[in-house]
Amino acid sequence: MEPVEPKIDALLASPPYSLSPEEKTLRLLEVWRAELELVCQRHAGLNNYIQHWPLDYRVATRVADLPFLPVAMLKANPPLALVGPSEIKRTLTSSATTGQVPSRVVLDSQTARRMTKGVAAILQNFIGSSRRPYLVVDVPGATAGKQELGARGAAIQGLQPFASEISYCLRIEGSGEFTLDRERLFKFAAAHSSSSVLVYGFTYLLWNHLAKPLLAERACLGLTNVHILHSGGWKRLQDQSVDKKQFNEGLAQVFGCSPARVIDFYGLVENVGVIYPDCAEGNKHAPAFGEVVVRHPLTLEPVGKGETGLIQVCSVLPTSFPGHLLLTEDIGEVVALDECPCGRRGTAFRFVGRAPKSEVRGCGNIQTQR
Repeated sequence: MEPVEPKIDALLASPPYSLSPEEKTLRLLEVWRAELELVCQRHAGLNNYIQHWPLDYRVATRVADLPFLPVAMLKANPPLALVGPSEIKRTLTSSATTGQVPSRVVLDSQTARRMTKGVAAILQNFIGSSRRPYLVVDVPGATAGKQELGARGAAIQGLQPFASEISYCLRIEGSGEFTLDRERLFKFAAAHSSSSVLVYGFTYLLWNHLAKPLLAERACLGLTNVHILHSGGWKRLQDQSVDKKQFNEGLAQVFGCSPARVIDFYGLVENVGVIYPDCAEGNKHAPAFGEVVVRHPLTLEPVGKGETGLIQVCSVLPTSFPGHLLLTEDIGEVVALDECPCGRRGTAFRFVGRAPKSEVRGCGNIQTQR
């Protein structure tokens, strides 16, 4: 069997949204067949699972026909791994509320390298490649984990290749609550008012700890040339009756920019190295090195344009854990198959919400332990 790594790297090097659906499917199937063969060689339990799949992956002609895993399988402890303990460089943990078991994915050096390249390739397509001052709406300890890194820390670190400097604008009070560090925030804004700036925070943190207090004060940071990226935590804002339009307009008012510069992205720790930012049309797109399949919640058959179902995320990037084809507990809608007005090729989808009766996720372990 030919080495699979050069084919993964070739997909990573491709412009992320330029491949036709036909070419993309052929190239992805070639890589996934090789990766599934490696999974079978390296893990006896997964080999048994794959060999009993209704269709032989070696003759599959659709991504949707390949054997997928429920994302909950990655909650196993010890984590499902395709490499030996000595090759594991870091473990990423998903967010989970108290009493629930988080997912754990193990990274070797190759998978970690691809993760960084994957996120960078996607974001370059949306915000450009230049380094710029990076404001993190979080506390400085969010990335402090060494061997284990949580969802918030992983997201923050994923944007660091775009940073010329990093500032944090939240702090922890004695009560354990997060609060806005106004002095640090306004100092950052004054120093970079004429610069291109990158801002990231969990959706919940951005709104409750930055936007709400500054909107109440009618304060404006004057950062017109900013890109504000956010992910996770929508459920808490839905409970406050905050929709995406209100969120984008509120952040735009606070920062002094256009609402179009507020970019929501969908991503999972389990889908390491792949994120799905909103395009100008409000749609999300899978890159050249991944795919999204939306499945009917009862039949698990792929749905068509205009239909909703369970989101399956697919990636060629991991070789240290079986994260290639994962059925999530999230609901999405297929918006377009290859004709999004933004010009990006391939399936366009929208995140709708969590599936009924699915396990409620935490917001990146936002609350501190008391």
